[in-house]
Amino acid sequence: MAQLTPPYARIAADLRRRIAEGEFAPGDRVPSTRQLAREWNVALATATRALTALRQEGLVRARPRVGTVVAPRSRRPPSADYSAPSADPAAAAGGAAGGRPRADRELSQERVVGVAVGIADAEGLAALNMRSVAARLGAATMAAYRYVHSKDELVLLMADTVFGELRLPPHPAAGPAPEGWRARLELGARALWRVHRDHPWLAQIGPLTRPLLLPNLLTYSEWMLGTLDGCGLAPATALDLNALLYSHVLGLALQRERETAAESSTGLTEDAWMAQQAATLASLTASGAYPTFTRLLDSLGDDGYDLRLDGLFETGLAAMLDGVSRLVEGR
Repeated sequence: MAQLTPPYARIAADLRRRIAEGEFAPGDRVPSTRQLAREWNVALATATRALTALRQEGLVRARPRVGTVVAPRSRRPPSADYSAPSADPAAAAGGAAGGRPRADRELSQERVVGVAVGIADAEGLAALNMRSVAARLGAATMAAYRYVHSKDELVLLMADTVFGELRLPPHPAAGPAPEGWRARLELGARALWRVHRDHPWLAQIGPLTRPLLLPNLLTYSEWMLGTLDGCGLAPATALDLNALLYSHVLGLALQRERETAAESSTGLTEDAWMAQQAATLASLTASGAYPTFTRLLDSLGDDGYDLRLDGLFETGLAAMLDGVSRLVEGR
């Protein structure tokens, strides 16, 4: 007797088809979990599982304050096959009796790492394990271990891979190096922020006190330290300032990672969650116990306060570089 396709898989297949046919273009918002639950008459957990499957494939991604959107084609794992998984065991095995499955034979460390990055980008590191990576590749779990020996090793390979997205001179895509120490530090910090913004899980993989000795991350540090060293600062001061600028990016990236994890676990976007807190917020502001907080919120009118991490990054970077300027001028 043929197995029935589970509801979440039917929902995922429908969304997959609509994306492939161009109904949803890259950047377009796909139906929310609540919309899918109503449309398909399923539980929220079932709708959430469908979107989770598409996130693991790299087809969609969570975007703070927007929801779940179709991922850019350039950001999807190169190994991704967005068609529904084959139900034919012979196809998975490549039709070769007694041989390794075709998917196993086609594996490489690059493919394993690429799929792992896609899973972590969509769901966070908590959703990442060797079994989930192998399942996405259509391979046996032990086959993935031939290329990566442990999850810890996999995470380090993932980190070095995405830090390779940094574009700093003399990289050809970076353009000419800017003049002046401030412009050079801004270039480096913004490049690092873009990488963390695209891969929020990076903020989880190591404390500041145990720096990651990864070639592509050291390329960033070389750029920043070379700039600070050229300002005539003491060696310890240059190292401290590099750590402070890095921690500024790390702290904000951690908040983005937590938002991604919260949306994945609750099915609620940031705006939807805030809407649920409206009654509590109104009660607190009406109590009279927090006059400054209430006055500032009231002054913003109906638009309210929009906490933007990109804006906080720029504000914090400017303040930190103003402090560096005083050190440089007073040396």
